[in-house]
Amino acid sequence: MSGPAPVSGAAADTPVAERAVEAMLSLSGRTLPLLRRWVASAPDCGVARGLLTLATGDRLSDTVLKEQLVIAHRDARAAGERQTSLVYGVFLHTHRQYRLAADHLVGHFARWPADELAGLMLGVFSSCGDAAYRAHGDALVEQQAASAGPDNWPWLSWLASTRAEQGRAREARDLAGRALARYPRSGVAAHALAHAEHELGAGRASVEFLDGWLRADPEAVQVRHLNWHAALQSIAGGDFAEARRRADAALAVTDVGMRSATNWRLLLAGQAPAGLSDPDQVRELLAAPGGTAEVFHTFNLALALAVEAATDDLHTLARRAAADARPDFRDVLAPVVQALAEITGGRPRAAVDLLSALGEKAERIGGVRVEREIIQDTLARALVDAGEHVRAADLLHHRIADRRHHTYEDLLLAARTQATPDGHHRSRTTGQRELDGEVPQVVLQGIVRKGGGAVDRET
Repeated sequence: MSGPAPVSGAAADTPVAERAVEAMLSLSGRTLPLLRRWVASAPDCGVARGLLTLATGDRLSDTVLKEQLVIAHRDARAAGERQTSLVYGVFLHTHRQYRLAADHLVGHFARWPADELAGLMLGVFSSCGDAAYRAHGDALVEQQAASAGPDNWPWLSWLASTRAEQGRAREARDLAGRALARYPRSGVAAHALAHAEHELGAGRASVEFLDGWLRADPEAVQVRHLNWHAALQSIAGGDFAEARRRADAALAVTDVGMRSATNWRLLLAGQAPAGLSDPDQVRELLAAPGGTAEVFHTFNLALALAVEAATDDLHTLARRAAADARPDFRDVLAPVVQALAEITGGRPRAAVDLLSALGEKAERIGGVRVEREIIQDTLARALVDAGEHVRAADLLHHRIADRRHHTYEDLLLAARTQATPDGHHRSRTTGQRELDGEVPQVVLQGIVRKGGGAVDRET
């Protein structure tokens, strides 16, 4: 690993510091223990305390967060300008001042090119929710990766992530492979590779890589998220039983977003879902102070309601989003949620009109390409259910043509199943059986309501 020295100060335990930085850059399961050891061995190292605060900030109270950052900033000022700048970036990041943090990082990299510790905060550019900031962040990653050189695995990994999000899947795969060849435990590279292989339809090969990578570090920071990626590959390849098994084994009850995104994809393809979320928990999350703080988080909660066929709740949430002063909520989230309500209410034509009108604005829902793709999936399913098979096929043509394993897309374009009086479902055409041999208990046409009634208060 090349780049500026991570620490300064006579009190620092350099070996622990280096291991802690390496663990944090690689998203290792050893990150927090090593960061705590580093702080204990060098209590006056502002960067050490700042990085520990960056890693744990979401779990700290406002009082403790402020206390730790005041100490870190004081100690960083005694060490030098770079350390002070890093800790100030941590302050802005942990306080979710993403635009200010992005502006600060631009200045920081101008003074200290390819600073790997500053690279830990690159996510602020996408968190701004502004396309111009996101593009500026992409350009910055390209510049810093060039400055770092071809052998710097952290910057190769971040550039791979950037290329994956830009839709340049083959470049992303190659960059991730180069990073992993130099440092096999790079969690950023493994994640970028998962994104690229989703775009390319790597199927079982991707699942096997992820499982092997996780076996070497079962406590890795991304263990649940990478299992979610493996579940998506299983869905893409038609192994629905494995997707359900993985979701139930790897995703916690608190992973509402990943669980609902998995289950909605299964339902769109006419498959039984994995374990469901608790509708009351979803309503509580929406009612909580942060429930609608970010558009993508709210979208995931809406997906959870859709999985539960909570049509009335979705109507309520759509009205709330439509009345929101924030453009992304009003102009993007509201029609998407309303479309989910129309689908669960058995009105696919209305959903088609809503989602078709969005066009490229759908990108403003947030998240990354793999996550936003589910909106296109939903439109394809609604088009087929509305009898517009040609439009649906055109919508997914690039995916059918580019991906080697596209069982999922084939099923999105297939004729629907219909509910029978006994609550079971039969295929409209012979031979359209689920690949894992199970009959779905819930499908989107004739979906069974499961108690997802309206919420009286605004959720």
